[in-house]
Amino acid sequence: MEGNGKRDSARGKPLVASLGASIRSRRVRLGISQETLAERAGLHRTYIAGIEGGGRNITLKSIEKLAQALDLSVGALLSDSDSGPAWETPGLLLAEGNTKYLQSTLAVFREARLLNKIDVVRDGQALLDFLFLNDAHEGGPGARLPQILLLDLNLPKVRALEVLRRIKAGKQVQSIHVIVLSGGRTDEPVGEAMRLGAAACVAKPLDFPEFSKIMAGLNFDWALCQAAPRA
Repeated sequence: MEGNGKRDSARGKPLVASLGASIRSRRVRLGISQETLAERAGLHRTYIAGIEGGGRNITLKSIEKLAQALDLSVGALLSDSDSGPAWETPGLLLAEGNTKYLQSTLAVFREARLLNKIDVVRDGQALLDFLFLNDAHEGGPGARLPQILLLDLNLPKVRALEVLRRIKAGKQVQSIHVIVLSGGRTDEPVGEAMRLGAAACVAKPLDFPEFSKIMAGLNFDWALCQAAPRA
């Protein structure tokens, strides 16, 4: 979850606070203490306290442990049962030109039980069109644009490095976190991507535990949240 203070438009709460409030509400309804919840989830009590207080980021694995300890599905934990989803979540855009890697990456996300809608483009021109020609771009900074872009370094039509240059030069899209996907044997394109502003590089085929660690390093958890529908 972002560390820049982005607020949930419906509740005026930071996203981490919304999750903490959901966990605390369920724990109180069950009549259990933080110590008991920590024991059930295999986590430290001070970690639970930090999450409930809205001041502690939480990993994907910890979300799963807490959901199980609270007798909830992950989706139910991340939702407000009385009034729908507790926050509008970051989106994911996968730009992958190789059919084999595309299918394996989507399979990894399915196995991880992600609830986000994942948009897919297959070449560099389609990626530019998605970012610069869709309604979200015209709606202003951050308006339903993806917050994470998984960028295959071997995209056809328009080279991935050129796409990355345009993203980092574009006022309304430069805040997108770009994670490059590399299946090559040379470090030169990866190094250039990092110089251009990529947040990280992941080797193909995608390894979800490694990817999850990168997400935690970017200071937000997007992957187990229900994505808001496009207008």
